[in-house]
Amino acid sequence: MLVYIAPKNIFGDFPLENESIIEVENLTKTFNDFVAVDDISFDVKKGEILGLLGPNGAGKSTTLRMLSTLARPTKGTATIGGYDVVKNDTNVRKLIGIVSEKMIMYNRLTARENLRFFGSLFNIPKDVLAKRIEELLELVQLTKWKDSQVGTFSTGMRQRMNVIRALLNLPQVLFLDEPTMGLDPQSSVEIREFIKKLNRENKTTIIITTHMMVDADLLCDRIGIMDHGKIVALDTSTNLKKLISGVGTTILNLEMANLTSELVETVRALKCADSVTQENSTHLKILVHGDEAFDSVIDAIRAKNGKIDSMENLQPTLEDVFLHLTGHQVRDTADQKMPMATHRRFGAPQGRTR
Repeated sequence: MLVYIAPKNIFGDFPLENESIIEVENLTKTFNDFVAVDDISFDVKKGEILGLLGPNGAGKSTTLRMLSTLARPTKGTATIGGYDVVKNDTNVRKLIGIVSEKMIMYNRLTARENLRFFGSLFNIPKDVLAKRIEELLELVQLTKWKDSQVGTFSTGMRQRMNVIRALLNLPQVLFLDEPTMGLDPQSSVEIREFIKKLNRENKTTIIITTHMMVDADLLCDRIGIMDHGKIVALDTSTNLKKLISGVGTTILNLEMANLTSELVETVRALKCADSVTQENSTHLKILVHGDEAFDSVIDAIRAKNGKIDSMENLQPTLEDVFLHLTGHQVRDTADQKMPMATHRRFGAPQGRTR
């Protein structure tokens, strides 16, 4: 597991708490008749981790592209550090770092050569850049491999390189687009630990786009659930789950070999059952409330000669919240990419836009 050991805070003074560094008002992006981002408004406090959670096509990456000055809003405004992302785009770029879904690294260059190349794009003095590269490599425990070609790195090592590439200009705000996409479980844990440590130790403000529930739940101070270009809910993970849970509400997962429509209707008729979903021929998912709900469900099923093979008592998840708010599961949504005619190219290959 990656252990974060920073020799010092290389990102400067800590920002003031509870002060908004990002402010978004009525931000909209359309491509011909397709509305990718639909009139969204939110703010992000300095030092906060905000997650934008939703399926491909929800508008998450398009929102990041507008905030990072790579795409112009159709209407609405957004400011970062007080600078308008359209009118003051040069000033905005000095404050931000971007980690796209696609890893932007040159395989034939070493770790140090890659960072030296990308650092030169910021016109950082050579002596300052050399020192910063050493500090960033130490930050992610890659000093040992600084003279090795990036093409020989594991996926997790390459993603760590991808992240520190975006830290070369010491950004106050870091945008992470699907940071654990395609990573194995161990690499995903390493990247999540690094993101948390970066935020905790250096107070870096971070916006993460993801469709991975675990990333949003473990990393984010607040989560905005996006669907069809809109933010349909924005709150802490705990408060979002209360949208469907409330006090004393849980989810029961039942496996029954003799599950029948009569048994399903019997459970639906119970006062303690808020919703009942038959997910397949043997699996019943029940959202219940009240201290006696567990016993009531068991008694009702047994009274109809139902045979329960297994039963789980679960708390609502973010996926349950998403299903409740949007009516469909996150992974069931088709990918809707930006029309190719509207793509902009910015040197090195960029990640997909959704």
